[in-house]
Amino acid sequence: MAERPAAAGGDISLQDVLRGRTDGAERTSSCMIRVFVSSTFTDMGSERKALLEKAYPEVLAFCRSLGLVFEVVDPCWGIRSVPSGDHEACEIFLQEIKNCKRISAGPAFIALLGNRYGVRALPRLIPEKQFEVLLSKLSKNREGVKKLNQWFLKDDNAVPPTYVLQPITAHFPHYSDLRPESGPQRDKNVLSWRCTETQLLQLLRSAATDAEAAGDITAEQKQHFFTSVTEREFEEGLWMDDGEPSALIFVREIPRQRARDGPKRFAKFMDLTAGGLLDAEAQGLLTGLKSRLYATFQKILNLHCVELCKGSIDPKRKEHAQYLDSVCEQFVSQMTARIAAAVGPSVERRRRRGKVWGSIEEEKGEISEQVVEEVERHAAMSSELCRGFYGREGLLGKLCLAMWESTNVHHGPLVVHGATGMGKTALLCKLAQEMRRVLEAGVVVVRLLSVRHPQRPDIDHVLCSVCLQICLACGLAPPTPPMTSTHLELLRLFRNVLAEVSQQGNTLLVILDALDQLSDQHHAHKLRWLPADLPPNVHLVVSMDTNSEAFANMRLKSETLESFFEVERLSRDEGKQIMESYLRASQRTLTPEQSDAVLQSFAPAGCPLHLKLILSAAKRWTSFTPLTEIHLGANTQEMMSQIFLMLEEKHGKELVGAALGYITLAREGLLEAELRDLMSLDDDVISEVYRYSIPPTPSLIRLPSLLWARLRRDLEDQLEERWTGGVAAIAFNNRRLCEAVSARYLTSERRGRSLRILAEYFLGRWSGKLKPVTLPGLSLLLSDRKVPPQPLWFAPGLANVRKLQELPYQLLHAGLWEELQQEVIGSAEWLYCKSRVCGVSSVIQDLDQCCQYMDCTETRLVRDTLVLIKPSLDFLDGHMDMSLFYTELLARLCALATPFPSVIGRLCSQCEEWLLTCPEPILIPKCSFLQQPGGALQHTLTGLQGGVLCMDVGVEAELLVAGSDDGVVAVWSLAAQHLIHSLLGHTGAVLSVKVIDSSTRCLSLAADGSLRRWSLMNGQQLLCIQEAVPVDSTPSSVHLHLSELLLFVYTSTQVKVWRLDGAELLSSSDEGSVVLGVLGESVVSLSDAGVVRMCHPVNGTQTVETQLEYSRRRLTLVNCVTSPKRGKVFMVSTDGLLRQISRTGKQTAVEFPLLPSLLSVTEDEKILIAGSDRTLSLFNISRDEVDGFLNLQHDDSVLSACVSSDRRLLVSGAADQLVRIWSVTTGTLLDALCGSYAPVTAVLLYNGSVVSASSAAADIHRWSLKYDTRHKPTGHIPAGCAHVAITTDGDRVFYVREQSQTEVISWNSNTGSPLEHLAVSAEVCCLELAQRKRLLLCGLTSGTVLIYPMALPQETLCIPPPESLSRVLCLAVGSQEKHLAVAYEDSLCLFEITNRDGFPTVEGPLERFPLSLLHSPLSSMALLSKRRLLYGTICGEVKLHDFSRGSSSDLEPHRSRVTCVTAGNWGDHALVGSEDAVQRLWGLNPLVLDHTMEYKGFFFEGVLSAAFSESDQFVFTGSQDRSINVWDVATGNLLYVQYVDSPVVRMVTFRNGFVGLSQQGSVIREVFRCPDHISPDHNPLRNVKAQYRVTSREKNRDGQQAPGSDLQDFNPAQLNLNLMSTLRAKPSSTCLIL
Repeated sequence: MAERPAAAGGDISLQDVLRGRTDGAERTSSCMIRVFVSSTFTDMGSERKALLEKAYPEVLAFCRSLGLVFEVVDPCWGIRSVPSGDHEACEIFLQEIKNCKRISAGPAFIALLGNRYGVRALPRLIPEKQFEVLLSKLSKNREGVKKLNQWFLKDDNAVPPTYVLQPITAHFPHYSDLRPESGPQRDKNVLSWRCTETQLLQLLRSAATDAEAAGDITAEQKQHFFTSVTEREFEEGLWMDDGEPSALIFVREIPRQRARDGPKRFAKFMDLTAGGLLDAEAQGLLTGLKSRLYATFQKILNLHCVELCKGSIDPKRKEHAQYLDSVCEQFVSQMTARIAAAVGPSVERRRRRGKVWGSIEEEKGEISEQVVEEVERHAAMSSELCRGFYGREGLLGKLCLAMWESTNVHHGPLVVHGATGMGKTALLCKLAQEMRRVLEAGVVVVRLLSVRHPQRPDIDHVLCSVCLQICLACGLAPPTPPMTSTHLELLRLFRNVLAEVSQQGNTLLVILDALDQLSDQHHAHKLRWLPADLPPNVHLVVSMDTNSEAFANMRLKSETLESFFEVERLSRDEGKQIMESYLRASQRTLTPEQSDAVLQSFAPAGCPLHLKLILSAAKRWTSFTPLTEIHLGANTQEMMSQIFLMLEEKHGKELVGAALGYITLAREGLLEAELRDLMSLDDDVISEVYRYSIPPTPSLIRLPSLLWARLRRDLEDQLEERWTGGVAAIAFNNRRLCEAVSARYLTSERRGRSLRILAEYFLGRWSGKLKPVTLPGLSLLLSDRKVPPQPLWFAPGLANVRKLQELPYQLLHAGLWEELQQEVIGSAEWLYCKSRVCGVSSVIQDLDQCCQYMDCTETRLVRDTLVLIKPSLDFLDGHMDMSLFYTELLARLCALATPFPSVIGRLCSQCEEWLLTCPEPILIPKCSFLQQPGGALQHTLTGLQGGVLCMDVGVEAELLVAGSDDGVVAVWSLAAQHLIHSLLGHTGAVLSVKVIDSSTRCLSLAADGSLRRWSLMNGQQLLCIQEAVPVDSTPSSVHLHLSELLLFVYTSTQVKVWRLDGAELLSSSDEGSVVLGVLGESVVSLSDAGVVRMCHPVNGTQTVETQLEYSRRRLTLVNCVTSPKRGKVFMVSTDGLLRQISRTGKQTAVEFPLLPSLLSVTEDEKILIAGSDRTLSLFNISRDEVDGFLNLQHDDSVLSACVSSDRRLLVSGAADQLVRIWSVTTGTLLDALCGSYAPVTAVLLYNGSVVSASSAAADIHRWSLKYDTRHKPTGHIPAGCAHVAITTDGDRVFYVREQSQTEVISWNSNTGSPLEHLAVSAEVCCLELAQRKRLLLCGLTSGTVLIYPMALPQETLCIPPPESLSRVLCLAVGSQEKHLAVAYEDSLCLFEITNRDGFPTVEGPLERFPLSLLHSPLSSMALLSKRRLLYGTICGEVKLHDFSRGSSSDLEPHRSRVTCVTAGNWGDHALVGSEDAVQRLWGLNPLVLDHTMEYKGFFFEGVLSAAFSESDQFVFTGSQDRSINVWDVATGNLLYVQYVDSPVVRMVTFRNGFVGLSQQGSVIREVFRCPDHISPDHNPLRNVKAQYRVTSREKNRDGQQAPGSDLQDFNPAQLNLNLMSTLRAKPSSTCLIL
């Protein structure tokens, strides 16, 4: 594809670009086809209309199918002649042709030529010397000279000086006045101008002829006065190319003219003189032009002969219709062929590499082209800003000196600040340019964060982009998707990358301009992401507005002002330098008076932006422009207003306001074609354009392209081209312009109307439809605006990127919320498409914005769903296909479809409908089994790697501080819900944390013995005290206590005291007694003899000593807690008494019903909380008595509890992983919060929410106490159960907890609650279900097998243990449920299941087979037909035992524990899986090994569970890597792979699918759909990072097994499984997403 612009020099390598060493040229491969249509205004109107209606849409569709943008620039459309008298049209046309050739990747010029040569206009500009030569040739014609001097004035501001043709209105003021009342004056002026123009042309042509004859000018200069505008266009479009022009030519000839058809009848088609006669000179020039075309461009020329009818082309006539159809067909066929030839091979390469605009096909292994494009964009912008930079040498020197001084030491970032428009960005760009010269081997990274205004970049994108550029430039390993998946990971990556670069010895400069322009995602303006300490050789320079929130936070973050540099106002001399440089580059100058006016306006503010705006107007002043016509604003805002006013006077207020307004409102800028379309849809603009004239074609109304081209020319200094993905959009080059446009034009009403037009445009609402408009002089008119359709997909795999970018934003802000919910939020296809093309983060941002404006629960739930899906997408590098995306949506939202039908219900229906028609094998979820959104869980705080042992809340600053068992202290903002600091320093588990000093600091105590104080403002360590506690202490054994002056750290036997600042150790004592706590500044201890002492540890004074009552024997302390406000210690001892000991020595003792593992008091110290085993009790201690008033029973051990400050709610955490909310008043269980997946060891209440944590998990959960219960997730069994069983419908689950294996719990999956608790006499070893007979079988360690009828569980059956009392290892029920096999440690037994009087009974054992002492213990088994038992052992042995014959045979063993033996439903097949990657599918009739399937996950291998489909056609396996795999039984092919939240530990057949149970306790119910024909290109691993191989037996005619290997592989990539496991075999297939 063509590059835009061409690379200068071509010697800039990719590495140079990444290291910041570029020439400033932005190299972007264009994905645009922009063609200029050249013709006269009236001659080819029918052809242009036919092309617009028929040909352009076809070419547009073709280009879109290739990922290209197609634009047509037809300046003659919609107008009959040049509407203004400023003579700029020819220059505009030629500039448009140059733009088309620069931008277009294919054809750029279309020539339409008939029998009209075209307007031969006066030149607007004539060079001084040439004009004076011409005047000299007219010296005898004084009237002629006077006439020329009257219309051509010398402009000395041009360099070199030029004579300028005056606007027509300078002498004929009513020429452009189209008002009806001015009709007579206008007609007179028009007639006068025609005569004047003819005279001026004759004078110039006569003089030019004489000058050329005299040799004073060239023939080419002379021809300039004779050539038409059309021929000049042809010159620029056809003959300026070095090679063959990228163009098409259509020539129409009129074969003959009948005698009765006079010249007037052909006025539209031929050139006439002012007298109405044929212009012979023009016809001669036309003949010459055509001859030149015929001779030069035969390959691209299309010639047509058409006889006119009544002097016109009539599309209703058959021959004319055929002619127009022929033109359109030729145009389409030749354009598509030329486009395909120009860009086809490049498009195909880019499509394969995922580089086609909007493509979802991507290939890995390539350096991210988006990053390179971004680097070049910022470099180009930086280079452009440097060109006009002058002054600031002193400030630049200070910055360079500061970097030089800090190169070899740790240091902080440098901060450049100043008022808006003061040139901070240009200063940083100049700094980057200078540092590139200094740092020959260094890397310079520049990010101008305001470059994409009005969009504000999010900090995650900035950090990811910067890190990737640094890694690629410095030879570091690029970050993997998991390293960039979350804000926390990006912060860690950013710091690590800076550290690695420093260690390499490379010098790195990172410049981040305009931090105040970041979006507030993750509260970026608080700058917590910005490193306060940078390593040597790494420099970070940032800028921000002095009046911004970011600057205020930067000041708080920094301790000194040494790193702050203010950009102050420019001096008058510096302004003069900038002015002279700017004008010199524009080949302009100013008169002394004009220069003084500019500098006088600029000097008071000294603002570079103000000066830039002044100069953009000043460069258009001529030397004869009087000062009275110069209007300069005193400041930036006023100057912008003056510019807008000048534009309105020239182009019309509606046109200017609409164009600027649409550019401002667009989210990502606008393509020029889009802007023309939008203004064509804007009735106010159309009404202004056609206020005094009727459209040439009322049924087809569009904005004339010329009107926008004229405005675009006058806006060139305020607009910029933004190239993204090879497509150029236009936008303002300064955000202050956006603000000014909004203030001036976008009133509330106008903004709403414009947003609606934008939204309807990207919806495609008016494509192919008639839109009404009311024009002056016409009744209501229905017209086609010829705007293109806006499908979501242009072609398979090729998305409409512009629609994805703009539609959600425009619908939201236009208030079209119903359409927003239907087209975006409630469209599964939209969510998938944008997630694939733009990234799931962009979809989440869209939905975040929607949630800010719309009070819609469903929108929040969809948004939260995508947040949950994001890790899966990140793991797959964003390459999730539609089937997997829809499956994820359905598996998370299925349960919410009924309560939320309008959006979520529709989403689920769309997903299910698509999955049911999917052309590939697919698992279709029938319930929600992946984590669903909503419910009480508000946020999961991440940032720790180890379990959470302690936490505390700083209420004033809304901070949560937590310590983990890996020695890290993490600090989160509870308001922002994200990590602020990771405090590193401890080398052992953090045992206790405490927030102090109004949430500005915290203390942490760790098992490495150290006590540390940290600043919560900047994360710095303030103090470290070693040996504060014994090494390897536990959380429950150490305590922190602060008094007004002292800091206490104590264990049960040791107390240490420091001054509160920690500077001095005041006391350290090893008590000979048990320390109960600290009251005030007195330590309370208990001796072996039952004596309680209270003493001051510093001065050694003893205040109280008292003997405990009722202590006849030695006391053993169970637990104790202090009540500082009441001055009491509560202690519970093993004698069953609770003792209260006051500060005065007073004591009481009462019997206490618990021996509590948990003992605490509430914040107001009025309630004592005690927990023991499954009971949590509350006691009123507001008086001296201890009154128990509440006993709360739990299903598992109580581990944590707290009470709200108003004493109305109690929160408890238990080992069953539930957080329970209780009413303190009534004892009612108000709610049970499910989703922790680990025992809840810590809870606290904060601001109407619950914070919970576990010592076994790294995450902290925050739960809302006020949420919509309609989206509360259904509860599930605890994660990590020891044994589970599930019914085929998934309604009932039976499980045994790891912590309590003497109880079987029956769980109702529909209600999410337990049904029954079945106590057993010994620990349960295994669970099995007889599904049809509804029997639960439990094998015990005692050797007993208990059988519970599920309908009457109290009627328990029992198979007594064998004489050896050996434990039960496995249970297996036959497919017909007539027999039961029991595997003991020393034998195998077969029992018969029968019915007696309608009640199930078990007879037997029918058979017993003893196992030798050397036999490995059985790990899994399946009971087959004909009394055969297939089983595997923990050593990998696989055997088939025939009870009827009493014989056993060995099958091929596995290399590790057999985890799964599953028989088919029809008795023909069985699957054996193990902890390694191998699983074998056996044929049972006869016994043969059909397939050996080897599957290796990305991290783990091994099969945990399996089930056959109802027909035994497929087998489903649950693997250790969290995948569910579907295999074809007949061929052994892997058909489908799906990831779930955790490994599936149990599976049973469900219809043509399965019901499974995950390790986390979720019930999974899915059906499998497999088409009759599977494409040979089907790759089951395309969404999975795994590899597999299948070795199948060869079947001969006798049906015997023959040796052979059939590698079933849908993926062409071949790798060896040895790369990831111990498999040592032939090459295997793999699919690591590419």
